[in-house]
Amino acid sequence: MLHFVFHTPEIPGNTGNAIRLAACTGARLHLVEPLGFNFDHANLRRAGLDYHDLAVMDVHPTVEALWDALGDARVFAFTSHSSTRHTDVAYRDGDVLLFGRESTGLPNEVLADERVHERVRIPMLAGRRSLNLANSASIALYEAWRQLGFPDGV
Repeated sequence: MLHFVFHTPEIPGNTGNAIRLAACTGARLHLVEPLGFNFDHANLRRAGLDYHDLAVMDVHPTVEALWDALGDARVFAFTSHSSTRHTDVAYRDGDVLLFGRESTGLPNEVLADERVHERVRIPMLAGRRSLNLANSASIALYEAWRQLGFPDGV
């Protein structure tokens, strides 16, 4: 099983889309608090549609709790501050794809943490700040799942 993490997400629609992504791929979604919304938010419910019961998701009160839950899994931090493309990684079962909040990305202390195996980026045209968080997670997760042969996919 692949894992993907939203570190302190702010926009409920992105997390709703991530819940749907988890349900459709079999990946486990991890959210690190504080969250910029609550789970009753209409945009979260709308984006996740009826997939909430089909997704596997954990909410962690701190990044330290996340690290404890992940054990020794390889963590790939997605950031524009890397020259390694996400497609240059040979993903393995159990890998973790880590994404930062919509407004600021991953904080430096998370990027510098010894548990981060590698920093990677999704290519885009010069002069653009970033992709949407849910879109980035989809691009990265589907590449990792593709490399694994889409286990259980139809």
